[in-house]
Amino acid sequence: MKIVNIKNDAGLLTLALRLVVGWTYFSAFWRRTVLVDKLDPEVAGYIGEKFNAFLPNALGIKPIIQYLVENPDVLWINMVVFTIVEGIVGLFIMFGLFTRFMSIGVFGLALGILLGSGWIGTTCLDEWQIGVLGIATGFVLFLTGSGKYSIDNYLIKYNFTVTKKKWFSWFGSGLLPIKESKFPKVVLMGSLFILGITLMTNQIFHGGLWGTLQNKSVKPKLEITDGKIEKSTLSFDVFRTEGVDVYGSWVIAIELMDENNKTVVKYSQENLAQLNKENIKNYYVAKIRPGEHSLVVPLGAKAKLNLDNNNLLNLASGKYTLKITDISGAYWTHSIEK
Repeated sequence: MKIVNIKNDAGLLTLALRLVVGWTYFSAFWRRTVLVDKLDPEVAGYIGEKFNAFLPNALGIKPIIQYLVENPDVLWINMVVFTIVEGIVGLFIMFGLFTRFMSIGVFGLALGILLGSGWIGTTCLDEWQIGVLGIATGFVLFLTGSGKYSIDNYLIKYNFTVTKKKWFSWFGSGLLPIKESKFPKVVLMGSLFILGITLMTNQIFHGGLWGTLQNKSVKPKLEITDGKIEKSTLSFDVFRTEGVDVYGSWVIAIELMDENNKTVVKYSQENLAQLNKENIKNYYVAKIRPGEHSLVVPLGAKAKLNLDNNNLLNLASGKYTLKITDISGAYWTHSIEK
């Protein structure tokens, strides 16, 4: 029986990884440009709104995300570039062309997914798993390069001039120019570093190592700030920071109560559904808007609401409580002093 020698073609062993992770990234390009137009800001499902959903609990890159969602034109350019990069990285990884360079792309894209949306996932910590597995895959593909079934291998086999360049071993495939004695240390240090990122983000996003487990994607949460009562206008900022990312929080009541918990002003479900859009000043791409039966607040959306009511004109000075109620029964309060 002939024994197969595979030690010199580690890239061949990662073929399944190349094909699957390559399609994972290329399919993002395919979905947004061919199957459905998700790069049009005027169409439902615009990728920029999905990106906006990352904002509330992003790790480290929140200022970048906030800047982009506050500037729709810049956001659109970045979404287009991001989509093209995903398509190129995915396609090149599948075909095994400049594999090591593209593996850095896999690593970087996965890290961005992890830091931006690793906290999102209603059942299986979806985005966190995609992020950490993508990072690990990118590292492995950098170490192995591509094997037999790849364009890199074809170029090497037929001695194309590009393969003679010193940089090709770092950007393409073949033996890495690292001393054999140091290679195990490189693998160990890289693996431990990635494990560290995995454990750290698992704890920060989900409490996965110690303490109370948390999942910020299960229940909606609204943050109310900057509440004011001026003449006949009640104004405040509302920002949805938690909950399922694929649909909004449905606000069915907004009330202002005095110190005796007596309702002074109330906007019912019907009132909110008929609210004038001019009373809502949205800050980001994801927009709070009146829906058919309630006020819809998507994940990551933030807006200033200005509610006019004549009952506020003769309101006595004192402390008041603003209460916002979701259709689920959850509610959030904010103290306002007049």
